[in-house]
Amino acid sequence: MGLIFLRILFIIIFTGIGYSIGGDSSYLYGLLGLTLGLAIVILEVFGRRVSLKGLSSAVFGILLGLLLAWIFSETLNQFPLPKDLSVEVINNIKLFVVFVFVYLGLTLGIKGKDEFNLVIPYVKFKRQDMRDERIVVDTSSIIDGRISDIVKTNFIEAKFIVPRFVLNELHALADSTDHMKRQKGKRGIEILHSLKKETNIDVEIYDQNVESVKSVDEKIVKLAQDLESKVLTTDYNLNRIAQLQGVKVLNINDLANALKPTFMAGQRFTLKLIKEGKEQNQALGYLEDGTMVVVEGAKRLIGKTVSVEVTSVLQSSSGRIVFTKLA
Repeated sequence: MGLIFLRILFIIIFTGIGYSIGGDSSYLYGLLGLTLGLAIVILEVFGRRVSLKGLSSAVFGILLGLLLAWIFSETLNQFPLPKDLSVEVINNIKLFVVFVFVYLGLTLGIKGKDEFNLVIPYVKFKRQDMRDERIVVDTSSIIDGRISDIVKTNFIEAKFIVPRFVLNELHALADSTDHMKRQKGKRGIEILHSLKKETNIDVEIYDQNVESVKSVDEKIVKLAQDLESKVLTTDYNLNRIAQLQGVKVLNINDLANALKPTFMAGQRFTLKLIKEGKEQNQALGYLEDGTMVVVEGAKRLIGKTVSVEVTSVLQSSSGRIVFTKLA
């Protein structure tokens, strides 16, 4: 909202400047000021889609092209030129060469933006304490809580981008009349506060709104595309949507599943049976990591600790289920 107000104020000021310097043609100059102000604002809006890496490499390419054009012009001055060539023709040739080298430098810079960032040839300037990688964090990963434990292990060293609309969603949950939603919202806000205190990551609240899309999931994917970043989530649907649009996803559930112990058919272990299963005569138990274990023919033993033997394992993004029988 503040950014929209600033743009409107900028256009009004530009219109007023044009009107004040117009003299007898003040209305015409005011209209020109209005047009110029609108053009600059439109350029700024569309310029947000340009990444800093792409912009810096394009500027470097232009500078390289100008340098090569200057070298060519100075070299040209060292050779005797035909007398029938006028100064105007020579200047036109130099101007043409400048355009050619600037174009080549610009295209080279844009094509090679992944090779350098704000560089001088063969030298890359980079702050040692700056983390180039950025990760857009969604509401589900904050509420989940495991993000805090992952950060403390130093497996992730990146800048976490928390969009303002995600923060607003957490506040809405914390103010909800539903007890469960309110607890989730408060938990998410507390985890966010703890993340900001961590020294091995940076947490940035991204205030700029994502336009042209409505749902939070679509905004997160669009923001990740604009920032050329990854998405951290536990939401299965967001995971699929992001992957379909070419955005890399860090799914905490996938990481947790990958770290769970591997079970082989015939392996035996002990398990406490908790409740009935969906199918007849089944019983369910859970391992320490939350893995569900289905035991065939064990309904009568609910509440007891039994020895079971693995028959098969079902793995999916939503979790792992181990099917067993009484040993």
